[in-house]
Amino acid sequence: MNSSISLSIVTSLYRSSPYVDEFHRRATAAAQALTADYEIIFVNDGSPDDSLERAVAIQRKDPRVVVIDLSRNFGHHRALMTGLAYARGERIFVLDADLEEEPEWLKLFDEEWRQQTCDVVFGIQERRKGGLFERWSGEIFYRIFNFLSATPIPANAVIARLMSRRYVNALIQHQERELFLPGLWQVTGFRQIPVPVAKLSKGSTSYSLARKFALFVDAITSFSDKPLIIIFYVGAFICASSIIYILRLLYLKWVIDVPIMGWPSLIVSIWLLGGATIFFIGVLGIYLARMFREIKQRPSTIIREVYSASPERPLKNG
Repeated sequence: MNSSISLSIVTSLYRSSPYVDEFHRRATAAAQALTADYEIIFVNDGSPDDSLERAVAIQRKDPRVVVIDLSRNFGHHRALMTGLAYARGERIFVLDADLEEEPEWLKLFDEEWRQQTCDVVFGIQERRKGGLFERWSGEIFYRIFNFLSATPIPANAVIARLMSRRYVNALIQHQERELFLPGLWQVTGFRQIPVPVAKLSKGSTSYSLARKFALFVDAITSFSDKPLIIIFYVGAFICASSIIYILRLLYLKWVIDVPIMGWPSLIVSIWLLGGATIFFIGVLGIYLARMFREIKQRPSTIIREVYSASPERPLKNG
């Protein structure tokens, strides 16, 4: 078993080459302000630039650095979970490497930690970063997710958080292949304290609109069965509405003797029921696809190599 240390700092790398050296410098300074017993873990998530080479060069000079190179790009949240599973710290500080989240927040989180009895201190944006579309779409995401999910998540929370060993041990027990970390953080429980932070904006993001939409679908289908329940009620409403409309047509024809134009009502009914059927089948298909992926029990990530000053540390696949 690996001996524990006081603090682990965990981050993932994807197109992070411009930030790796400065992140290491600032994270090292933040850690050393608290303890001399720390490690910094970089998880290379199949980055297509030279992020890995830069991180390995740092590791060769700094024995406190560990670089985990994944065999391909598995996704931001999976990479972070791999780093958390590998961390040895009694406390673990996780954040993104692009410096939108500042390593200096570690001191802020530590101060809050010492004032509170808790297992997690996490950052929450006072004002969501980005332009009008990013702020507007983020607000819609949180509203829809919290409406549908039995486990609401704090709006505008950031990745950065300081966590206890027992919390991380509980977190990494989750075996989902389709990860949505903000949901897992809340579902894991324990006492979690928010701290207001101001997240910076670098002007670009690796999360395209398509990736954001995919994350939204994953988040909803990972933590809510309400869409399935809604399908039942919408189907029941359509059936009831159809029956009422049929009774109305019969009343108009047999009681009032009003001629009925069949073509418009027929076409509208076909389009309504056809569209609803396709939509509902699509929702069911998403849930079946998730079950298909989970049942196969494939590893969340695969580690190609670990660069560490402690070669006795075992490789861990997520």
